[in-house]
Amino acid sequence: MKRLIDVSLAAVAVVILLPLMGLVALAVLCVLGPPVFFCDERAGLNGCPIQVVKFRSMSNSKDAAGKHLPDEARLGFFGRFLRRTSLDELPQLFSIIGGSMSLIGPRPLPIRYIARYSPRQAARLLVRPGLTGWAQVNGRNAVAWPERLELDARYVEMLGRPGALFTDCWIVGLTMLQLVSQAITGRGIASPGSATMQEFAP
Repeated sequence: MKRLIDVSLAAVAVVILLPLMGLVALAVLCVLGPPVFFCDERAGLNGCPIQVVKFRSMSNSKDAAGKHLPDEARLGFFGRFLRRTSLDELPQLFSIIGGSMSLIGPRPLPIRYIARYSPRQAARLLVRPGLTGWAQVNGRNAVAWPERLELDARYVEMLGRPGALFTDCWIVGLTMLQLVSQAITGRGIASPGSATMQEFAP
């Protein structure tokens, strides 16, 4: 049932939001230049590698040695706008249709993190990663890693209980409120003291 709902809602969202995605892609091309998309390998269901695609929000600026500048220097006003509004995440709707992601679930994290998880934290790999999830509506990147991963583990537990579908519906509703809140305040977009998400180190 969850998979059927994922595909149905994601397909409808793609049809409705396709013009908006086209505008965002054009804006990224004009402001940041090619490539339009940022692709990264992340851990999916059971830790299997998946490709996560986003609209690119950072420039490719490099120093004299040819290394990328720090995130703070590459994330300008336009990139911050994309992240505050979560417009950069829209391409992941196609990943939901393709089956590598779900609408609701733990966010897909780098594969290198798998070896760092405790058995409890590794429970997040038992379900498909999601576009939004329980940790996202409870602080997102503003929450410290131990608490964030614990929220993911709790969500996996919720799926095994009666009324799991209503839990997902509740998360969708909270996500809508969160999108409005973060667009206004920017809260939760980045880790405290960082322009993006800090590295997970147990």
